[in-house]
Amino acid sequence: MTDEFSFTDKHFDTHEQAALAEIMRLRRDVRGNRFTDRPLEDASLSHILDAALMAPSVGFSQPWRFVVIRRNATKRAIADIFAAENAAAQEQFSAQRRDQYRQLKLEGITEAPVNIAVYYCPPQGPVLGQTSMQEVGEYSVVCAIQNMWLMARALNIGMGWVSILDPHKVARILGTPPDHKLVAYLCLGHVDGFYTQPELERRGWEQRRQRETVVFSEQFSPE
Repeated sequence: MTDEFSFTDKHFDTHEQAALAEIMRLRRDVRGNRFTDRPLEDASLSHILDAALMAPSVGFSQPWRFVVIRRNATKRAIADIFAAENAAAQEQFSAQRRDQYRQLKLEGITEAPVNIAVYYCPPQGPVLGQTSMQEVGEYSVVCAIQNMWLMARALNIGMGWVSILDPHKVARILGTPPDHKLVAYLCLGHVDGFYTQPELERRGWEQRRQRETVVFSEQFSPE
């Protein structure tokens, strides 16, 4: 019996493997104090979106939808939502943490030349592999976002993920279908540099966890 499918003979060499590892190591969540005035080229944006479309998805459902935002008025309206949510968010932390929180720049909505709202579009019927765990559809969208992040870094373009937003208010601004779920709001553009460490690690907000504290053998071992 002849296999009707073809296989690639492409094997990645050690230099390509090292390049991917370096891209992952130096990927950063970029904030508004790093974006420059340089416009984001259409070709670069296309490469980043193409990377998203190559992501794996449960049942090959490809449940992602993307809204590309360039208008300043739209970005300002989204930034107003962030400002309100951010003011409320800082009150959930201790007094010491609040002081540190206020010093953090947590978004680059108006500074970035391009924003992208990434949505999960729920299926209209059963999806192979999603019948027991409905949330894996949303996880598929996250895979697409990670592809975007890695491609952006490979192109030396900054990308930041803004999560301090009211998705219902964002939906009203963007005219989102009522059944779609906002997974990420992304800011993209050229930057003046990338930190060697994640900014929150560098500022002492959190420390990187060591492998032995998160990787277990055979059974889960609580901390």
